[in-house]
Amino acid sequence: MPHDPELAAETRGWLVKAKHDLQAADALLKTEPPLLDETVFLCQQAVEKCFKGFLTWHSTPFRKTHLLEEIGSQCLNIEPALLPLVDKAVPLTKYAWKYRYPGEPEQPSPQETAAALKVAKMVYADIVRRLPKEAGP
Repeated sequence: MPHDPELAAETRGWLVKAKHDLQAADALLKTEPPLLDETVFLCQQAVEKCFKGFLTWHSTPFRKTHLLEEIGSQCLNIEPALLPLVDKAVPLTKYAWKYRYPGEPEQPSPQETAAALKVAKMVYADIVRRLPKEAGP
C-alpha cells in the first residue's frame, strides 16, 4: 500500500533541511579560519531536524524545542532501538545556544567540532535508513 504523499513530503522537508545543515557544516570547516562555532550549531540543528522528521513520519506531535533529549525520548517511544543513537546525540543540545552570542569566551575545539559532525552525520544516515524511500531526501 502506498504511503500518504503529504506525510512523505512533510517528512522529506525535515530531512532535506537536515541535509542542508550538514552540507553547510562541511563547508564552514573549509573556510579560513574554519567557523567551528557555526559548525557545531548546524550539527545540533541537523540532529533536531532528523528527529523531528522521524516524529513527523510517525504522526507524533512535538513542541518547538531544541532539547534533543526531549525530542529523542519521543523517538524512543516509537523505536526503542534508537537509544544508542539518541544517547550520542543528546550532548549536542548545548550547541543550540552555546557559542551563539557575543561575549562567549571560548570556541569549540577542532576535535569537539569533528566529533559533533560525526554524530550528526550518523544520526542523519540512521534516521534516513529507517524511513521509506519516498520520505527520504
